[in-house]
Amino acid sequence: MSPASLTPIPFNRPHIADNQLDYLSVSVREGFTSGDGPFTRRATRLLRELTGAPHAMLTTSCTHALEMSALLLGLRPGDEVITPSFAFVSSASAFALRGAVPVFLDCRPDTLNIDEHRIEAAITGRTRAIVVLHYAGVACEMEVIGKIAERYGLAVVEDNAHGFGGSYRGRPLGSFGGMATLSFHATKNVQCGEGGALLVADPAVAERAEIIREKGTDRSRYFRGQVDKYRWLDIGSSYLLSDVLAAQLTAQLESFGRIQARRHAVWDAYHEGLADWAAEHGVSQPVVPEGCGHPAHLYYLLLPDLANRQGLITHLAGAGVQAAFHYQPLHAAPAGRRYGRTAPDGCPVTENIADRLVRLPLFADLDEGAVARVVEAVTGYVVR
Repeated sequence: MSPASLTPIPFNRPHIADNQLDYLSVSVREGFTSGDGPFTRRATRLLRELTGAPHAMLTTSCTHALEMSALLLGLRPGDEVITPSFAFVSSASAFALRGAVPVFLDCRPDTLNIDEHRIEAAITGRTRAIVVLHYAGVACEMEVIGKIAERYGLAVVEDNAHGFGGSYRGRPLGSFGGMATLSFHATKNVQCGEGGALLVADPAVAERAEIIREKGTDRSRYFRGQVDKYRWLDIGSSYLLSDVLAAQLTAQLESFGRIQARRHAVWDAYHEGLADWAAEHGVSQPVVPEGCGHPAHLYYLLLPDLANRQGLITHLAGAGVQAAFHYQPLHAAPAGRRYGRTAPDGCPVTENIADRLVRLPLFADLDEGAVARVVEAVTGYVVR
């Protein structure tokens, strides 16, 4: 059968969970579609159970959860926040929005996470926080990072957009920083189209976070009958997720185990099926250090150079398989140069891997036949 006659394999297709359409219908029919409704409460309870977080708040996006964390840190213009250059823009922009300066650090060549050994040299008298992104859901070296943060009195914010369901030495990702953020974007393991969450450990911080999330008011307390009227108490914005989206998220969270089992099956099939080809052609596969439990968020390959990265993507497209590259270095971006600064030792590893990385299709409804097609297509590429 020719590639043209085969059904194209998309890079991603959002999974529709059991009860998802039913819950959506219930939410619309019953008329509670704004934020903090009954499905928000159900989804929040499930989220706390799955993460072990004492306090969880649904937000409109992971970006908004990061913006809330910047507000909660009380950042002022000129403060510095250490963040990886190999990350999504929100890991930096959420803090730059408060006038803080993102200080971009290089990543490790194995896990592609922030290089913990470079953090201490980047700390100055203006440093207020360390932001970590668990790339592909593989944990950063949180024990080392936690000790550095404690030694210098710095906050740790976990951008856990990739890591929901992952763990580090038996603890769930999202439980190591004072604050952690999650993404429920359509590309994530659990999704509601657009959405996110803020996880908070400290009850006092959670109390203020609730106010910030409600436009700076104690409106949530009013609806719980704790105050007779709500007032403007703090700076804030409208970060509440619609209950329509929370209805869909509830169904996704209820199906979390089944979603994860299928994603891990795909990830494992790629890892095993591509091992010999990768070794023969000098291609690197994902590294998962001992003690790290990954959530099968994405599967990537590191080609020898940019030409082969582009060559593989083109080759796969010809076979009806959509693949994608990923983050481009934030320190070299126009806004990165304008609003941030690069650590003195630069980000050479980030620049190198950003040119070489290819992500393969990975979603819960990718069946065994499609996975076999992807493996066949990849192994049919000859690295030049």
